Order: sequence, then structure tokens, then C-alpha cells
Amino acid sequence: MKPDRMQIETNGHQTKLFLHLKKWLEKAVMDYGMIAEKDKVLVGVSGGKDSLVLLDLLNTPMLYIPQFTILAVHIDMGFDKEYKAYDALNVYLKGNGYAYRMEKTDIGMLSHSGYNKKNPCFLCSRLRRKRIFEIAAETGCNKIAFAHHRDDIIETLLINMFYAREISTMMPEQSIFGGELHIIRPLSYVGEDLVKKYGKERGFPTIENLCPTSGVSRRMYIKNLIAQLEKDNKDIRDNIFRAMGHVKMDYLPKKGTAS
Repeated sequence: MKPDRMQIETNGHQTKLFLHLKKWLEKAVMDYGMIAEKDKVLVGVSGGKDSLVLLDLLNTPMLYIPQFTILAVHIDMGFDKEYKAYDALNVYLKGNGYAYRMEKTDIGMLSHSGYNKKNPCFLCSRLRRKRIFEIAAETGCNKIAFAHHRDDIIETLLINMFYAREISTMMPEQSIFGGELHIIRPLSYVGEDLVKKYGKERGFPTIENLCPTSGVSRRMYIKNLIAQLEKDNKDIRDNIFRAMGHVKMDYLPKKGTAS
């Protein structure tokens, strides 16, 4: 049994929102075969509410998912030299009985230095994931769970179309390194609004994002664009998400070479 499972279940957290999120998390896990018996799942914990929501939900009893264990992993990016957020997260994880590992790095600072002025987000993400993969190998984890939700998947589709000239997005389940490791996204069916709402309901600690480009990134531009379009079409997020499951290849050009 995982740490604190029964305590979480009996502390009055079975609200309607909790049960709703659990239903869609378990459906995503089952639809994509994300978790198998005796898996060891590394949960990437950034310190934001999204990752704390995922960690919390995975640490509660499952109805249809076999037994597995979790290891919370936080990679500090080095923006906060006083490590206030790092210390707060350490207190939270320890106080709630999680198995966890935390590391201090200078990845964020390096990615925003003169060494890499063009695309700090790409390098930052790449180096952070590289370290997470290494920790997974060191600790025997065969699955890595990220807290990307449905809105992240929608936004990534548009980012790749607008800037990378390709139609692709985050996969709910992705095999890497020849199947030795799998990336899973159990919140793939859950909208950002409900994730944030649950984070507030549970009173998770608020940890400020000190990344200097977080408010002006391509993702933020796309997020704001979708919010603007949603004013005229309330179904736009759902329509984009569902469209990814209804791709008509016969009605797409085979070569996008037109000038």
C-alpha cells in the first residue's frame, strides 16, 4: 500500500470534484494502458499545482488500476537562489509521507544565459528531462508521469502547427528507449480549469514560477489566443481535442510545399 493512501481516503477528500477527476484519470490510464501491476512510477513534480494534483490523485486508492508504487521527483531549476520554493516543497512531500527525491541545479540559469539566447525553453526542458530519465534509471522506475492535462495537449498541437510546421502533440502514453521507459500523462482527459480548482480545494502550497520567460513564451501566447477565441465559441477547446481523433488523411495535402 502506498504511503498515506487510507489517510487520504478517509480525511474527507472524496468530494464530487475528486471523484470526477479520479474517474477521468483512471479512464485515461485504462484507455492507453499506462500502468501495469508492480510498475514503479516516477512522478515529475515541478512545484506547480498541476503536478501536485497528479501526485495527490495517484496516491489515492484506484478502482480499476493494479497496484503500483510512486516516487516524486523535483528538479530545481536554479532561479531562486534562496531556495524558498524548494524548501516549501520539501516540507510538503516529507510531511505527507511521499517517497521523493529533490535536486538543485542551474539548468534554468544556463538555459537563459548567453550560451543559449535563442530558445531557452527548449534547452531548459531538454536538460530537465535528461536528468529525470537518469533518475528513473538510477531508481528502477519504468514509467514517468507528467502532469500535462488536456489543455496542454491542445496548446502543443497549435504550437507545433504555428511554429514547427507539423501536426503533432503530446501523447498520453509514449514508449522511449526501445520500450525500456514509458512517459505517461494520466491527466490527458482533464481540463486545466478543473485541475486548478482541485488544487485550491486541497489547499496545496503555492509555489511561484520564477522563470523569466514563463509569461511571454509561445505557450502563453497560444493559451491567450485560445481564451480569446473561446469568447466566440465556448466549445473550441473540446472541438480541437476531438479533432485530433478525427483526422481525415484523404483530405490533407501530401506535401506542404506551396509558397
